[in-house]
Amino acid sequence: CRCCADGRRHSSILYNILRNQERAAASPAGQGSRPRRGPGQASRGCPCGGWRRRRVALRSPQVACKAASAVLVKTLRFVQNVPCFQELPLDEQLLLVRSCWAPLLVLGLAQDRVHFETVESAEPSMLQRILTTRRQGEQPPPRGTAPGRPHHGPAGGGGPQLPSAGEIQAIKGFLAKCWSLDISTKEYAYLKGTVLFNPDLPGLQCTQYIEGLQREAQQALNEHVRLIHRGDEARFAKLNVVLSLLRSINANVIAELFFRPIIGAVSMDDMLLEMLCAKL
Repeated sequence: CRCCADGRRHSSILYNILRNQERAAASPAGQGSRPRRGPGQASRGCPCGGWRRRRVALRSPQVACKAASAVLVKTLRFVQNVPCFQELPLDEQLLLVRSCWAPLLVLGLAQDRVHFETVESAEPSMLQRILTTRRQGEQPPPRGTAPGRPHHGPAGGGGPQLPSAGEIQAIKGFLAKCWSLDISTKEYAYLKGTVLFNPDLPGLQCTQYIEGLQREAQQALNEHVRLIHRGDEARFAKLNVVLSLLRSINANVIAELFFRPIIGAVSMDDMLLEMLCAKL
């Protein structure tokens, strides 16, 4: 963005030398000291919010991907152990799991208190892209793909790419919200039931049955909250806010962040089908 371009220009050696000379001439003591920031004054980032579009990757992909894979296995095992879910036809089960595996996984990450860190992905410069293209005789790699990382999408650049900092911030904000509420194991179970039994999915045949199961999960959560947290009348509403935050979680972002480094171009739908039919 323009703000970042101005920042790079202002960080050049010549610019800093000239600015120091101006400060030295303007200061009464002849010293070009930089004014210090007061307490609590942090340096501001890009004012246009361009940092949210920067592509990021996991700092420790082996550790984070292993933890996410373990949570996915536990999540599908939880789903398989729900008796009402097993009574549904297989195609209905698969439709529900395909639509909600990502929110259920993020809830599992929060429940297991999985922490992960990301680093900004260093994209190749335009000159490097041109030179690499000339040497290899190929099309330049699409922007947003880390150097040395295989791109799994089509050559036109329409395939998956690294998540943005803003998307990762949404995931971390959701985890922090859950941890601040100190959600119990039973509350997580009722939240997962509410997410799993979504009657609004197109293509469902057992809509009324699934709607009733979601209603039962919400009622059980409300009764549990009133029994355990009698002094906190707003807790049930806070937990429903957690559910609303899940709508901002993109399944493609979760797949690209935690599973693309280990499964490559394998379809998540195919993997979920295989895991759902297996005895986990």
